Amino acid sequence: MIRRKMPKLVHEGEYVAEVEVEMIYTDDGGSPYLSLDDALKLDAVREALRRGDLDAASRLARVFRLVPLAA
Repeated sequence: MIRRKMPKLVHEGEYVAEVEVEMIYTDDGGSPYLSLDDALKLDAVREALRRGDLDAASRLARVFRLVPLAA
């Protein structure tokens, strides 16, 4: 079993959060996968962004606001 940390992006509305998670690689067919804690962290960040609670999302991830470029 190999564990590797990597960022996952969560996009909600005008915000994107970069969440650090640990991917688990095994020899079975379902690899790679997340631990339950990391999956719950992604869900918590997504819910916080939906509510507009940037403080809660910022405790778990790096949060960015998307700004459209002028055409």
